[in-house]
Amino acid sequence: MQLISVNLGRATAADYTDAEGGMTGIGKRPVPGPVHVAAPGPRSTGLGGGLEGDAVCDRRYHGGDHQAVYAYAREDLDLWERELGRELPGGLFGENLTTSGIDLNTARIGDRWRVGADVVLEVASARIPCRTFQGAMGEAGWVKRFTREARPGAYLRVIEEGSVSPGDPIRIIHRPDHDVTVQLWFRAFTTERALLPLTLAAGEALAPEARERVRLYVEKYGAGAGVR
Repeated sequence: MQLISVNLGRATAADYTDAEGGMTGIGKRPVPGPVHVAAPGPRSTGLGGGLEGDAVCDRRYHGGDHQAVYAYAREDLDLWERELGRELPGGLFGENLTTSGIDLNTARIGDRWRVGADVVLEVASARIPCRTFQGAMGEAGWVKRFTREARPGAYLRVIEEGSVSPGDPIRIIHRPDHDVTVQLWFRAFTTERALLPLTLAAGEALAPEARERVRLYVEKYGAGAGVR
Protein backbone atom coordinates (compact mmCIF):
# COMPACT_ATOMS: atom_id res chain seq x y z
CA MET A 1 0.00 0.00 0.00
CA GLN A 2 1.53 3.27 -1.05
CA LEU A 3 1.05 6.75 -2.47
CA ILE A 4 1.25 6.85 -6.25
CA SER A 5 1.02 10.63 -6.43
CA VAL A 6 0.46 13.72 -4.30
CA ASN A 7 -1.72 16.24 -6.14
CA LEU A 8 -2.29 19.97 -5.66
CA GLY A 9 -4.71 22.34 -7.39
CA ARG A 10 -4.55 26.04 -8.17
CA ALA A 11 -7.57 28.32 -8.17
CA THR A 12 -8.79 28.45 -11.77
CA ALA A 13 -11.74 30.23 -13.36
CA ALA A 14 -14.40 27.88 -14.73
CA ASP A 15 -17.90 28.39 -16.10
CA TYR A 16 -19.15 25.11 -14.63
CA THR A 17 -18.86 26.12 -10.96
CA ASP A 18 -21.20 28.33 -8.95
CA ALA A 19 -18.60 28.98 -6.26
CA GLU A 20 -18.04 32.59 -5.30
CA GLY A 21 -15.86 34.23 -7.91
CA GLY A 22 -16.34 31.35 -10.33
CA MET A 23 -13.11 29.68 -9.21
CA THR A 24 -12.33 26.01 -8.61
CA GLY A 25 -9.33 24.02 -7.43
CA ILE A 26 -10.61 20.65 -8.65
CA GLY A 27 -8.04 20.21 -11.42
CA LYS A 28 -5.13 18.92 -9.39
CA ARG A 29 -1.70 17.91 -10.73
CA PRO A 30 0.96 15.61 -9.29
CA VAL A 31 3.87 17.30 -7.53
CA PRO A 32 7.19 15.77 -6.50
CA GLY A 33 6.91 16.45 -2.76
CA PRO A 34 7.52 16.60 0.05
CA VAL A 35 4.20 18.34 0.76
CA HIS A 36 3.27 19.41 4.27
CA VAL A 37 -0.02 18.04 5.62
CA ALA A 38 -1.81 19.54 8.62
CA ALA A 39 -5.33 19.99 9.99
CA PRO A 40 -6.73 23.09 8.25
CA GLY A 41 -9.21 24.15 10.93
CA PRO A 42 -12.88 25.06 10.44
CA ARG A 43 -14.26 25.07 6.90
CA SER A 44 -15.28 28.73 6.85
CA THR A 45 -12.38 30.31 8.76
CA GLY A 46 -9.49 27.86 8.46
CA LEU A 47 -6.89 27.23 5.79
CA GLY A 48 -9.22 25.29 3.50
CA GLY A 49 -7.47 22.03 2.66
CA GLY A 50 -4.95 19.96 4.55
CA LEU A 51 -2.15 20.05 1.98
CA GLU A 52 0.03 23.13 1.81
CA GLY A 53 -0.38 24.86 -1.55
CA ASP A 54 -3.70 23.23 -2.45
CA ALA A 55 -6.57 25.57 -3.36
CA VAL A 56 -10.04 24.99 -1.86
CA CYS A 57 -12.34 27.52 -3.51
CA ASP A 58 -15.90 26.53 -2.57
CA ARG A 59 -15.96 26.42 1.21
CA ARG A 60 -19.70 25.96 1.33
CA TYR A 61 -19.15 22.26 0.66
CA HIS A 62 -15.40 21.57 0.72
CA GLY A 63 -12.46 21.79 3.07
CA GLY A 64 -12.18 21.95 6.85
CA ASP A 65 -10.89 19.39 9.30
CA HIS A 66 -13.32 16.63 8.29
CA GLN A 67 -12.51 17.01 4.58
CA ALA A 68 -8.85 17.92 4.96
CA VAL A 69 -7.53 15.38 2.45
CA TYR A 70 -9.24 13.50 -0.38
CA ALA A 71 -7.87 10.13 -1.49
CA TYR A 72 -8.78 8.08 -4.55
CA ALA A 73 -7.43 4.68 -5.56
CA ARG A 74 -5.45 4.17 -8.76
CA GLU A 75 -7.32 0.88 -9.14
CA ASP A 76 -10.65 2.75 -9.30
CA LEU A 77 -9.23 5.28 -11.75
CA ASP A 78 -8.17 2.34 -13.92
CA LEU A 79 -11.72 0.98 -13.80
CA TRP A 80 -13.06 4.34 -14.94
CA GLU A 81 -10.45 4.51 -17.69
CA ARG A 82 -11.86 1.30 -19.12
CA GLU A 83 -15.45 2.54 -18.71
CA LEU A 84 -14.84 5.95 -20.27
CA GLY A 85 -12.21 4.97 -22.82
CA ARG A 86 -9.87 7.81 -21.86
CA GLU A 87 -6.78 8.38 -19.78
CA LEU A 88 -7.35 9.54 -16.20
CA PRO A 89 -4.15 10.81 -14.62
CA GLY A 90 -3.77 11.11 -10.86
CA GLY A 91 -5.44 14.25 -9.54
CA LEU A 92 -8.10 14.47 -12.27
CA PHE A 93 -10.87 13.50 -9.84
CA GLY A 94 -9.70 16.27 -7.51
CA GLU A 95 -7.95 13.87 -5.17
CA ASN A 96 -4.96 14.98 -3.13
CA LEU A 97 -3.63 11.45 -2.72
CA THR A 98 -3.74 8.80 -5.42
CA THR A 99 -3.21 5.47 -3.68
CA SER A 100 -2.35 1.93 -4.68
CA GLY A 101 -2.99 -1.37 -2.93
CA ILE A 102 -5.73 -0.19 -0.57
CA ASP A 103 -9.47 -0.52 -1.20
CA LEU A 104 -10.75 2.87 -0.12
CA ASN A 105 -14.38 1.90 -0.58
CA THR A 106 -14.25 -0.87 2.02
CA ALA A 107 -12.18 1.23 4.43
CA ARG A 108 -14.06 1.86 7.67
CA ILE A 109 -14.95 5.28 9.01
CA GLY A 110 -12.35 5.78 11.74
CA ASP A 111 -9.62 3.70 10.10
CA ARG A 112 -6.25 5.32 10.73
CA TRP A 113 -3.34 5.24 8.31
CA ARG A 114 0.27 6.16 8.78
CA VAL A 115 1.50 7.70 5.54
CA GLY A 116 5.26 7.92 5.26
CA ALA A 117 7.14 8.48 8.50
CA ASP A 118 5.06 11.12 10.24
CA VAL A 119 1.53 11.71 8.94
CA VAL A 120 -1.47 9.95 10.48
CA LEU A 121 -4.81 10.30 8.68
CA GLU A 122 -8.27 9.08 9.73
CA VAL A 123 -11.03 8.05 7.31
CA ALA A 124 -13.87 10.52 7.90
CA SER A 125 -16.42 10.19 5.08
CA ALA A 126 -16.93 9.71 1.35
CA ARG A 127 -16.87 12.18 -1.53
CA ILE A 128 -20.30 13.15 -2.86
CA PRO A 129 -20.15 14.30 -6.50
CA CYS A 130 -21.29 17.79 -7.51
CA ARG A 131 -21.86 19.88 -10.63
CA THR A 132 -18.26 21.16 -10.51
CA PHE A 133 -17.00 17.56 -10.71
CA GLN A 134 -19.31 16.89 -13.65
CA GLY A 135 -18.18 20.05 -15.40
CA ALA A 136 -14.52 19.24 -14.90
CA MET A 137 -15.02 15.72 -16.26
CA GLY A 138 -17.08 16.82 -19.27
CA GLU A 139 -19.09 13.59 -19.19
CA ALA A 140 -22.87 13.70 -19.66
CA GLY A 141 -24.74 12.35 -16.63
CA TRP A 142 -21.49 12.03 -14.69
CA VAL A 143 -22.92 12.70 -11.23
CA LYS A 144 -25.53 9.94 -11.62
CA ARG A 145 -23.01 7.56 -13.12
CA PHE A 146 -20.42 8.15 -10.40
CA THR A 147 -23.09 7.78 -7.71
CA ARG A 148 -24.42 4.56 -9.18
CA GLU A 149 -20.94 3.00 -9.24
CA ALA A 150 -20.44 3.83 -5.52
CA ARG A 151 -16.65 4.03 -5.66
CA PRO A 152 -16.41 7.49 -4.10
CA GLY A 153 -12.98 7.56 -2.51
CA ALA A 154 -12.40 8.78 1.03
CA TYR A 155 -12.16 12.09 2.82
CA LEU A 156 -9.59 12.06 5.60
CA ARG A 157 -8.91 14.15 8.68
CA VAL A 158 -5.38 14.86 9.87
CA ILE A 159 -4.50 13.31 13.24
CA GLU A 160 -0.72 13.89 13.14
CA GLU A 161 0.82 16.39 10.76
CA GLY A 162 3.98 16.02 8.71
CA SER A 163 5.06 15.68 5.10
CA VAL A 164 4.20 13.18 2.38
CA SER A 165 5.80 12.34 -0.97
CA PRO A 166 5.00 10.04 -3.89
CA GLY A 167 6.11 6.50 -3.09
CA ASP A 168 5.48 6.81 0.64
CA PRO A 169 4.14 3.61 2.21
CA ILE A 170 0.66 3.52 3.76
CA ARG A 171 0.08 1.37 6.82
CA ILE A 172 -3.24 0.77 8.57
CA ILE A 173 -2.48 1.37 12.25
CA HIS A 174 -6.02 1.26 13.64
CA ARG A 175 -9.24 -0.37 12.49
CA PRO A 176 -12.42 0.24 14.55
CA ASP A 177 -14.80 -2.53 15.54
CA HIS A 178 -17.79 -1.66 13.36
CA ASP A 179 -18.94 -2.21 9.76
CA VAL A 180 -19.49 1.37 8.59
CA THR A 181 -17.46 1.46 5.41
CA VAL A 182 -16.87 4.38 3.07
CA GLN A 183 -19.20 2.71 0.58
CA LEU A 184 -21.98 2.22 3.14
CA TRP A 185 -21.62 5.86 4.28
CA PHE A 186 -21.84 6.99 0.66
CA ARG A 187 -24.98 4.98 -0.07
CA ALA A 188 -26.60 6.19 3.16
CA PHE A 189 -26.01 9.85 2.36
CA THR A 190 -26.95 9.61 -1.33
CA THR A 191 -29.29 6.91 -2.64
CA GLU A 192 -30.28 4.77 0.38
CA ARG A 193 -31.20 7.05 3.24
CA ALA A 194 -32.73 4.16 5.18
CA LEU A 195 -29.13 3.19 5.94
CA LEU A 196 -28.43 6.45 7.77
CA PRO A 197 -29.04 5.10 11.31
CA LEU A 198 -26.46 2.38 10.70
CA THR A 199 -23.72 5.00 10.30
CA LEU A 200 -24.04 5.93 13.99
CA ALA A 201 -22.03 2.79 14.75
CA ALA A 202 -18.96 4.76 13.65
CA GLY A 203 -19.24 6.71 16.91
CA GLU A 204 -17.08 9.80 17.34
CA ALA A 205 -15.42 9.21 13.96
CA LEU A 206 -18.65 10.37 12.31
CA ALA A 207 -18.36 14.07 11.49
CA PRO A 208 -20.71 16.42 13.41
CA GLU A 209 -22.46 17.55 10.22
CA ALA A 210 -23.18 13.93 9.26
CA ARG A 211 -24.31 13.12 12.78
CA GLU A 212 -26.81 15.98 12.65
CA ARG A 213 -28.26 14.68 9.38
CA VAL A 214 -28.69 11.25 10.94
CA ARG A 215 -30.32 12.79 14.03
CA LEU A 216 -32.89 14.58 11.89
CA TYR A 217 -33.59 11.41 9.92
CA VAL A 218 -34.04 9.31 13.07
CA GLU A 219 -36.24 12.00 14.58
CA LYS A 220 -38.54 11.72 11.57
CA TYR A 221 -38.43 8.01 10.76
CA GLY A 222 -37.11 6.22 13.85
CA ALA A 223 -33.81 4.63 14.83
CA GLY A 224 -34.67 1.25 13.33
CA ALA A 225 -35.35 2.56 9.85
CA GLY A 226 -32.18 1.14 8.35
CA VAL A 227 -31.99 -2.17 10.24
CA ARG A 228 -32.52 -5.20 8.03
